[in-house]
Amino acid sequence: MRSFASDNYSGVHPEIMQAIMEANENHMSSYGADPVSAEAVKLFKNIFGEQAKIFFLTTGTATNTLILRHLCKSWNSVICSHDAHINVDECGSPESMGIKLMPAETENGKISVESIKPLIPSEPDVHRAQPAVISITQNTELGTLYSISEIKSICDFAHSKGLYVHMDGARIANAAAALGVSFKEMTVDCGVDVLSFGGTKNGCMCAEAAVFINPEAGENFEYLRKQNMQLISKMRYVGAQFKALLTDELWKRNAGHSNAMASRLAEKAGAIEGVKITRPVEANGVFAIIPEHAVEKLQERFPFYIWDEQTGEVRWMTSWSTTDEDIDNFCTALNELI
Repeated sequence: MRSFASDNYSGVHPEIMQAIMEANENHMSSYGADPVSAEAVKLFKNIFGEQAKIFFLTTGTATNTLILRHLCKSWNSVICSHDAHINVDECGSPESMGIKLMPAETENGKISVESIKPLIPSEPDVHRAQPAVISITQNTELGTLYSISEIKSICDFAHSKGLYVHMDGARIANAAAALGVSFKEMTVDCGVDVLSFGGTKNGCMCAEAAVFINPEAGENFEYLRKQNMQLISKMRYVGAQFKALLTDELWKRNAGHSNAMASRLAEKAGAIEGVKITRPVEANGVFAIIPEHAVEKLQERFPFYIWDEQTGEVRWMTSWSTTDEDIDNFCTALNELI
């Protein structure tokens, strides 16, 4: 099966699988006290600074939710986009931990200072939840990118109001590769306080990290991670994945290929009569509207998601393992069905 449903459908990159196998040799200390995890943490600190606090977890939902839980008191809220993964696709996980989400108006999946302002009271109001965090997704759930200046603008505004900035970076590698910038330029230099760093969608098996660039924000997070069942006993297997991903720019090779495949897919599918590409293709996601009669039959051969049931908009995702042949076969089938 070749899928365009999600980059989660792809397998583990061979270099990462090799790193896991190498970490499997002999016995090692548990709960992150192993040399493999220590090397991975060092690589993260080389990027985000020696002051950064790094915590490995296994899922993006746990990473996002626990970060926000850590930053919020019971009377706080988190400002995010309507399309944010934390708002739409995490089964109420933030709310289940008492985190009130306040969606802001978006444009192409992005929030802005102007759309955030109405959600922040001009004076403290005991009757209202008090915003504590602004959460942005890079790249967004609609496959679009925040520019460096947009991120910095949001961070500057947030800090002027005493708020933290959280970046959901499930696909941060795709964003960095697309913008041609480093992780540091897109986070540390802009003022991001904490990052959910995703590895799973970029060739890892199950590897996510909470990166507290602002170390004060991460104080005592290790206890919350343990309390919520995300302290991994055999941490070396997660550490090994990140060690491989962050060595020799494997992250960039994987993400760059994924992005290039999405551009090719959009160009080739968009040339088919009856296909409308609906959104800017800036990373590894393609959004389109195709004739309704073709959707189900095409899904039988190449799984993908219907993004909007009302409009019929669909989403096609590419990954590190997507090939030119995959795209050619998909577009041939699409054209035949139309």
